[in-house]
Amino acid sequence: MKIILFANTDWYLYNFRYSLAQALRDRGHEVILVSPAGPYGARLQADGFCWIPAPMERRSLNPLRELVLVLWLRRLIVDAHVDLVHGFTIKCAIYGSLAARLAGVPARVNAVAGMGYVFTSNDWKARFLRPLVRSLMRLALDGADARLILQNPDDAMLFEQAQLVDPARVRLIPGSGVNCQRFGYTARLREAGRFRVLLPARLLWDKGIAEYVEAARLLRAAGREIDCLLAGDPDPGNPAAVPETTLSNWVDSGLIQWLGHVDDMPGLYRSVDVVVLPSYREGLPKGLIEAGACALPLVTTDVPGCREVVTDGIDGLLVPARDAAALADAIARLLDDSELARRLGLAAREKVLREFDERIVIQRTIDVYAELLPESY
Repeated sequence: MKIILFANTDWYLYNFRYSLAQALRDRGHEVILVSPAGPYGARLQADGFCWIPAPMERRSLNPLRELVLVLWLRRLIVDAHVDLVHGFTIKCAIYGSLAARLAGVPARVNAVAGMGYVFTSNDWKARFLRPLVRSLMRLALDGADARLILQNPDDAMLFEQAQLVDPARVRLIPGSGVNCQRFGYTARLREAGRFRVLLPARLLWDKGIAEYVEAARLLRAAGREIDCLLAGDPDPGNPAAVPETTLSNWVDSGLIQWLGHVDDMPGLYRSVDVVVLPSYREGLPKGLIEAGACALPLVTTDVPGCREVVTDGIDGLLVPARDAAALADAIARLLDDSELARRLGLAAREKVLREFDERIVIQRTIDVYAELLPESY
């Protein structure tokens, strides 16, 4: 088969769907990776993948430009004789699926990781776009030749209540999975005497960045010897991006250490004691799963997506969203109780091995392909 994997950044394809693309290629399928231009496209090409830059602007609201993108995708699909289009994130899922319908592609798979900015933000632009996006989703994502992959039951319930897709065509698959050999349990490399906390995420307000910084402020005011690390880059294509000037002010005040983009995430996880994600809502957060695979104790919010990874008191700690004081208390609790931290970390790794290993996720994704194109499997 010829399969297109379409995402809103080449970074997403490289970091989240590389293993899927590799598994499909190993099974003899031809994989075409499509995203806006970026530095990871060359890496994908160097590894032998066909990567094509798309004329896509993530923040564009220009109807003409968006129509041009859909027609460009349709032409690509027709010229390449594609059998299946798999779109990731809401915009790519909608446009990729519309283009596939126009091209008469026999199979459409769409993966929506969380509800995205349009559904999680309350600013005027998000509220304005919401009805339009709902209508486009109904048109693009449903149909007997389509399947919608969601990452948590809360999102599945929202899609059903909004009557966006026939529930019989929805499949729950927990994220993109994690390589549990690469992200393994080894001895900590922590600097003696310092307790290190890490938040690994895109630098968006709805990841709980402000609450994390406030928790760092509270912990410092209480005299706690804790280093609060932040790993990730700003995402200028997202309206919820934290400005770099704000990040620099936090660093200058000594509240956090901002590491920027980190290539060696397994090495970073080995150097810290706790991983936190005070997000407002997730699909299924890969950073938490990677950290859990490394047997780190996890602190996250009791919101959709996050509570699928962490069960409070069993394999991590849950705190209310937008509550910096509760976040600070949970971090302090793990500092004070090393046995609790160790027990939670080991339980987190067992859960990741059982539910989130990438081999499980890839096979379940391929099973969805087989539902639509059984003659190809």
